[in-house]
Amino acid sequence: MYHRIGDAHNDWERKYCVSPSRFAEHMDLLRARGWHAVTLRQFLDWLDGSVELPAQSFLLTFDDGFLGVHEHAAPVLQSLGWPATVFLVSTLVGKRDTWCEAHNPSGATYPLMDAHHLRELQSCGFRFESHTRSHPDLPTLDDDALGAELAGSRAELQDLLGSPIEYLAYPFGRHDERVVQAARNVGYLAAFSTRPGFNRDGMDRFRLRRLDVFGTDTAAALSRKIRLGSNDGSVAKSLKYSANRLLARMGLTAS
Repeated sequence: MYHRIGDAHNDWERKYCVSPSRFAEHMDLLRARGWHAVTLRQFLDWLDGSVELPAQSFLLTFDDGFLGVHEHAAPVLQSLGWPATVFLVSTLVGKRDTWCEAHNPSGATYPLMDAHHLRELQSCGFRFESHTRSHPDLPTLDDDALGAELAGSRAELQDLLGSPIEYLAYPFGRHDERVVQAARNVGYLAAFSTRPGFNRDGMDRFRLRRLDVFGTDTAAALSRKIRLGSNDGSVAKSLKYSANRLLARMGLTAS
């Protein structure tokens, strides 16, 4: 899961913002190691057990709909022939990431794609789904506001893009049982969290997992994160994982 592709200007931005050159390095490494991106539909059909996918398949997602997806990520992905899914904040299409003002120490905000950008990427294999209307912390909303965020985003994006909106990414990854049930009630078919790990057959479709890609992640660190199913791509984490696997094969446990 990526957020903004562009230059970071402080440590807070560095966590969520991946530079264009680093994004290209990430994709180049995945390609070189035999990985390839699949569509959202292919991924969900695989989860249902209705199709098989090669072992080194992955789903590429972007949250928020930053302009950098159009400017920097799309050319790289088009050169590889890889699809991607972008989760959009429906009332902020063509505006800025105002929800970040309170979190970013600089108070800076960054532009989001407008309708022209979205339609252009639609024609290039990008898929767009919902990230709510205004990017709120969903569990804190009352029932009426929660329903309006979820149903309103679907309706607004369907009107804008002329295609069904069936999937959701929870803002900040925040959700609880009430949020999950509300998402089901307004017609979403699945939803993505920010919890790391592997997605497997039989998983709850409204708690799908994703790995967070940080601006500080080198290509090698990203490769380790994918192998471990973890947001920690450090060498130490990888060594501990390998040691535990070796001990398990020997019938031992780590002390």
